Amino acid sequence: MNFTEFLTEAKQNKNVHLEHIEDEVLNRGVNGARDAINFLQALRDMLAGNSQTKVNVTTKWDGAPAIFAGINPENGKFFVGTKSVFNKNAKLNYTNADIDANHPSGGLNSKLKVALAYLPKLGIKGVLQGDMMFTKGDLKKENIDGTNYVVFQPNTIVYAVPADSKLAKTMTAAQVGVVWHTSYTGQKLEDMTASFNIDIGRLAQTKDVWFRDATFTDASGSATFTSQETEKITNILSEAGRTFKTIPSLTMNRLAASESLLTYVKTFNNAKVREGQKITDTRRHTMDLIRYVEDKLNKSVQDAKKEETKRKRITEKTDVMRFFRSSATQLKLMFDLMNLIVDAKIMVVRKLETVKSIGTFVRTDDGFRITAPEGFVAVDRLRGNAVKLVDRLEFSQANFNAQKQWDK
Repeated sequence: MNFTEFLTEAKQNKNVHLEHIEDEVLNRGVNGARDAINFLQALRDMLAGNSQTKVNVTTKWDGAPAIFAGINPENGKFFVGTKSVFNKNAKLNYTNADIDANHPSGGLNSKLKVALAYLPKLGIKGVLQGDMMFTKGDLKKENIDGTNYVVFQPNTIVYAVPADSKLAKTMTAAQVGVVWHTSYTGQKLEDMTASFNIDIGRLAQTKDVWFRDATFTDASGSATFTSQETEKITNILSEAGRTFKTIPSLTMNRLAASESLLTYVKTFNNAKVREGQKITDTRRHTMDLIRYVEDKLNKSVQDAKKEETKRKRITEKTDVMRFFRSSATQLKLMFDLMNLIVDAKIMVVRKLETVKSIGTFVRTDDGFRITAPEGFVAVDRLRGNAVKLVDRLEFSQANFNAQKQWDK
């Protein structure tokens, strides 16, 4: 079983955002819920030993910042940039002066200058996207539980490589380290299409750049479900299917089609993640959500300065609250479905976590604590769509509250 390690985020054929698998119930209604269950069924089959599954699994690297580099097809010049490279007013950096103008301060400025200095040596054809893992000054020596490591912390997770290993020597000789995960093709930047099937074998080797697409093989065979585990996840997914059938499609699709309604629900759910709270009582969660929305709308009405604005906001409040109150039973069922998807997802994540390539830790007040990788990504081989598989109470909570190392 092969794994390609990357942080992938897709939006309009660009890798800029990727959704948690359980949130597809909210984001895309009936189609999203069906796809989430199908993804997990395919992952179950894969981990049960079915090599014909139509899903690839990848490990998410917790790198930062996201880095784009390559040749602008419109002028033939090499550039580096961040996620803004595909914007209408793209911030493309061809020179250090461009970086100073587009990203004038903070760690990002210096990171991009290192990238601009050394990434051209790779001879990139087209455009690549990856995660910057370190620049030379980020590599530190640490002793963790009696073992000497070379460590780097691009974001939340601390990566540790045994100091006497060949990999550590390669990293310490480099000026910059990048995990590439996406390639782009097209005649114009704004029209480019992303591909997860990246071939870094064509890139030139240089001691100044440590890079990889991080593909590795589970030679240990440890990431395989037992028959009992397969039966357990099958039962969870069967219950998810039964619950899905009880939810009116009209409610699911109306929520998915309304950006404002969707924002209320996802903001409320994410607040629970930040607090490290698991949604166990879905009926209570639904009632708390409705109170949260009403409080927000009441404040909006109270804050209105003009009478016309107040009337408009009162009308909006009436419409929104009518939806939430009339849909309370259906929303409760949707949260039940999301919980079942999470239960199945965690089984997949725990099994995949048994395969590691580089040690991963988080900093504590008195040292380091071993942690799992950030999470995983499931990619549909046929359609190319992808979803995140992350233990949100473990990683997302830490990531919500983490200070980005490169932006200090």
